[in-house]
Amino acid sequence: MPEDCIFCQIVAGDIPSKTVYEDDSVFAFLDANPLAPGHTLVIPKSHHETLADLPEDTASDVFSVLHRLTPVVEDAVDADASTVAFNNGEASGQEVPHVHGHIIPRFDDDGGHPIHAIAGSRPDLSDSELDDIADDIRDSR
Repeated sequence: MPEDCIFCQIVAGDIPSKTVYEDDSVFAFLDANPLAPGHTLVIPKSHHETLADLPEDTASDVFSVLHRLTPVVEDAVDADASTVAFNNGEASGQEVPHVHGHIIPRFDDDGGHPIHAIAGSRPDLSDSELDDIADDIRDSR
């Protein structure tokens, strides 16, 4: 556990949190700087910086908790929907280098945008370029 990781410090109990869930491998708490009421972070207790670093069994545990908590969080704040997402790496906007999934409650009139709005302008890709990318992804699995 890196000593300077705020999420590891939260898991260790060194920094207080509004904890909403905890088991042997996963910890969930309200975001201290929420984008909406009920904004919840779901993290592995073990330190992993990106999704690529996360062991598959731990990733499964994290997603299972996200799956269970999402409707609970929505109900708790009477949300109309939610956005569930990971920022994965610094270029994506990940501010804390410890894997964390966001459950962000959404409301019909919140003025927010769909996840497609986060990446700026869309690339103009040809069918050939799309085929090449799809082939690279398939061949790299």
